[in-house]
Amino acid sequence: MMLMLRVRVAMAAAARYSMFLLTAWLMVRNAGAVATATSSLSSRLVHRFSDEAKELRVSVNGSANGSSWPDRKGSIEYYQMLLSSDFRRQNMKLGAQYQLLFPSQGSKTMSFGNDFGWLHYTWIDIGTPNVSFLVALDAGSDLLWVPCDCVQCAPLSAGYYSNLDRDLNEYNPSGSSTSKHLSCSHQFCESGPNCKGPKQSCPYTINYFAENTSSSGLLVEDLLHLASGGDNASKNIVHAPVIIGCGMKQSGGYLDGVAPDGLMGLGLGELAVPSILAKAGLVRNSFSMCFNEDDSGRIFFGDLGPATQQSTSFLPLDGIYKTYIVGVEACCIGNSCLKQTNFRALIDSGTSFTFLPDEIYEKITKEFDRHVNSTRSSYEGSPWKYCYESSSQESPEVPSLTLVFPLNNSFVVHNPVFIIYGDQGILGFCLAIQPADGDIGIIGQNFMTGYRIVFDRESLKLAWSLSNCQDLSDGKRMPLASSSGTPLNPLPTNEQQSSPGGHAVAPAVAGRAPSKPSAASSRLIASRFCLLRLLPELLLLFNIISVFKADTGII
Repeated sequence: MMLMLRVRVAMAAAARYSMFLLTAWLMVRNAGAVATATSSLSSRLVHRFSDEAKELRVSVNGSANGSSWPDRKGSIEYYQMLLSSDFRRQNMKLGAQYQLLFPSQGSKTMSFGNDFGWLHYTWIDIGTPNVSFLVALDAGSDLLWVPCDCVQCAPLSAGYYSNLDRDLNEYNPSGSSTSKHLSCSHQFCESGPNCKGPKQSCPYTINYFAENTSSSGLLVEDLLHLASGGDNASKNIVHAPVIIGCGMKQSGGYLDGVAPDGLMGLGLGELAVPSILAKAGLVRNSFSMCFNEDDSGRIFFGDLGPATQQSTSFLPLDGIYKTYIVGVEACCIGNSCLKQTNFRALIDSGTSFTFLPDEIYEKITKEFDRHVNSTRSSYEGSPWKYCYESSSQESPEVPSLTLVFPLNNSFVVHNPVFIIYGDQGILGFCLAIQPADGDIGIIGQNFMTGYRIVFDRESLKLAWSLSNCQDLSDGKRMPLASSSGTPLNPLPTNEQQSSPGGHAVAPAVAGRAPSKPSAASSRLIASRFCLLRLLPELLLLFNIISVFKADTGII
């Protein structure tokens, strides 16, 4: 009886296998017929560790050596790297481990005003045992560095700064049991000419936008201590291995009060903390920063923002997404949107104020001056051109400045000025914009005040929504629309817009599709119909293979 049962099972399996072969033959025949009517599509698979892939790596990087390439095929190292790749893919498929991550001492950020260069800072913990550092937050660079084995560093004593209640710390890699020096052969080491051997510790030097401002030292790996949070999430401490710059020598602004205890780069590079956390599958590849009127704020890794936020796409620079650059289509002062005020801008939380290309700067400042009902003034030592006297001790009434992005997305800067104080109170105010040297502007921290800014690196988009910077780690969310359901920062309507000297234009209109598809789009549509015609056969084939595997035990 058992023998007859096995024979029947085998026959059934054989029948299904025959059906599998028949279906496959029909699919090939149909695919050939469809391909004849359209264009054929083909590709060749290349193994990640093949000779061809190695040649490509050498042509791009100049070398295939390092910890990311095995010495030879079939070695233990070879299989370990394949397994590690599998684990990373599983993390990608299963989703992020945590909804939100933030520094273990809390998500709060703070600004100390002029004493610390007007930047936002947060406390982070590094190493084992953990040591605290007050780092500046900079979306315009990649590396996290802290003062370390100092040769030339800023003063770290609290007595040197008026806003600190405790001394700042210096990092010592030998004092952390989890610290590891990166060698010159490491995939993240880009100091080729400065490396004398593959086992030498990897040196780094980073030069920043500010004149003669830099940090240099050695790269190390150590633990960054984070806390998890989100909707209905219990708080857990997460120890994330990250790359850290052991900053032995700083120069320029980093010796004069800016980022005396280090800086956390939040850019798009592989060394940046958001990149490392996302690659490890800990959070989604996104983060947010919020800036409050009272100089407080928040930072959250993994935050994708609310569904109702506005957004615009990042733009590549020289064909590569190197940093957070966006395209502004027009600028508006009050209800007047100015012609020919489109420009590209870097979104940089590490820059205190906003810089605009010279031609755009001239148009906006003159229009702003036309709307301000105050007397022009100047203040000794001030680099700001458009300053005004204040007629009272109240905050000045000034026109808003709106940046218009594609699809009518608008970013409203409600208070584009800063106030000048004297011994008797408010003296006046200045428009907080400076001319930029090149054709790319910088949207600095002052324009981001009052917003939750989301750097969505998965979708390559910048998003924003009005926010009072409350704590998201307990699942709280703020309403992002008024009770009437209208947007909180709409563009001026056509009726509201004035026409000073004939320079005003209507808000940007969403782009229209071309009237006739191109030849390329026609071929794309044909290829998609080809795939649609094969869909029933593909589904049938999938079901047959599943049954065949279950009957025969083939994996």
